[in-house]
Amino acid sequence: MKKIITLLVVLSVGFVNAQAFKGKGDFKVQVGAHLPEKATGIHLTGDYGVGENMSIGVAASYLMGFSGGIKASDVDFGDKIDVRARFNANIGNVLNIDDKLDIYPGLSLGIRDFGGHLGARYFFSDGFGVYTEFGTQLAQYDSDDKGFFIANVGVSFNL
Repeated sequence: MKKIITLLVVLSVGFVNAQAFKGKGDFKVQVGAHLPEKATGIHLTGDYGVGENMSIGVAASYLMGFSGGIKASDVDFGDKIDVRARFNANIGNVLNIDDKLDIYPGLSLGIRDFGGHLGARYFFSDGFGVYTEFGTQLAQYDSDDKGFFIANVGVSFNL
C-alpha cells in the first residue's frame, strides 16, 4: 500500500509540472490520424515557439485510405501528400484555463491551398500529451478543388 501511495504522489507531481506551451524556444512534435472527408491518413507537425504566444512550424500529411468508391491505387502520390508552413497563436495562457492546456488558432500555407485551423493540446507530463485540430480551406490555388474540412487527433511531444 505504501508503494502505491508513493507512486501516486510521484505521478501527481509530474502532472502538476506539465505545461502546454512555454513560449519562445518551445518545440512540439505531434503525430496523429489525419481525417479529411472521404479519406484517412497520418499527420505530422513540428511547432517552434518564436514568442510568448506565437509559434511557427511545418505540417505534413499522407493519405492512405479512401472511401466513397475511391481506391488508393487510383490516386496519384502527389494527390495523397500535403506539406504546409503554419503559424499558431498559442492562447492557452491568455485564456488562463489551465497550464496543461494550450489552445491555438492558426493559419497555414500548403502546396494546394491556404487554410485555417483551431487546435488544442493537453499535456499529462512535461513531455507527453494529446492534441486535436480542426481545419478548413480558406482559399485554393486550383479552381477545381472544393473546400473541405479536416480533423486531426493524436499525441504531442515536448522536445
